[in-house]
Amino acid sequence: MVCGRMRAMILAAGRGTRMGRLTQSTPKPLLDLNGESLIERHLKRLAAAGVDDVVINLSYLGERIREALGDGERYGVRIRYSQEPARPLETAGGIVKALPLLGDKPFLVVNSDVVSDFDYAALEIGALSGVLVLVPNPAHHPGGDYGVDGASRLTHAEPKYTFAGISLLSPTLFAGLPPGRRPLTEVFDAGIAARSVGAVVHSGLWIDVGTPERLEHTRSVVRAGA
Repeated sequence: MVCGRMRAMILAAGRGTRMGRLTQSTPKPLLDLNGESLIERHLKRLAAAGVDDVVINLSYLGERIREALGDGERYGVRIRYSQEPARPLETAGGIVKALPLLGDKPFLVVNSDVVSDFDYAALEIGALSGVLVLVPNPAHHPGGDYGVDGASRLTHAEPKYTFAGISLLSPTLFAGLPPGRRPLTEVFDAGIAARSVGAVVHSGLWIDVGTPERLEHTRSVVRAGA
């Protein structure tokens, strides 16, 4: 269960190209969500779950994010930044680069462009090397990503759900991986083969804020208090 002294990483290095003109001068994590940015919402929810140390990876317009968030004090967390090159390292590569900042205990990883009411404090890793949050497949991703078996282990079996971009991961999952660009799917596939990665299905609020239309939808949902 997530508790005090827990660390988290917010993934914020992407370009957000599907947002078109909205991200030409504003990084996607700073897009407004009814008076607060996407990433500010994450910081507040992480602090409420007992997270007090947050690492944010940066690339595209990263200085704008540094300037907006600072050291995190006003959100009740300490923020440290992991700077990536102009061509981001992809998710696993970014995590590997940030490992010196994340320490030797399990840490939360959250995509900056999802909005959810999932309770971070409910995640438990036990002896596993990771636990992923899955959600029912949205219309824009009907095929899903992963299944979950009767032992709550992540699988490639049907029925498949969509990875929510929320996980609790152990540094051991990345042991021995060299620095460089690497997708997270490779890491999860190895964990599935070893049956060392678990999964939980969340049926509450979850939106992938990937397009201007979904951003507007998210704003209306948040305004309604969902």
